[in-house]
Amino acid sequence: MRHLFRKIGNLAKDENFMRLIENIEVLVSKVLSLAMVVVIVASIFDLGVYLVNELFTTSYGEFNEVLFTIFGLFLNILIALEILENITAYLRKHVVHVELVIVTSLIAVARKIIILDLDKVTGGTIIGLGVAVLSLSIAYWIIRSSNIRH
Repeated sequence: MRHLFRKIGNLAKDENFMRLIENIEVLVSKVLSLAMVVVIVASIFDLGVYLVNELFTTSYGEFNEVLFTIFGLFLNILIALEILENITAYLRKHVVHVELVIVTSLIAVARKIIILDLDKVTGGTIIGLGVAVLSLSIAYWIIRSSNIRH
């Protein structure tokens, strides 16, 4: 029994085990990349169908609501593209690029702000979004300025 535990303990230190883990990470990243491409294509199709249906059938007074929905759909696609970029950057260098993650987060918060219905949100939500934008912007500035120096 001790021999079995010793073998299991040595397996965790073994380079083959670490290579197996790395291969699994790469495989998962590739599957996620393919899934994200499917999401992007479906989102573009959804946007096209929505554009055709709404732009030509919307009456004059309702166009503002349609426009905000269109902006939201566009930004969803941009967010998906940024997530795909995060995944492919990881596949290239096996490192998560914090700058890309922060940019993706900024786009997501910007999307939320753009499509925000001010009649349905509280002041706390607006303050929270403002704090998120400020925090992400400061983090982006710090990372960006440290990357420029190196």
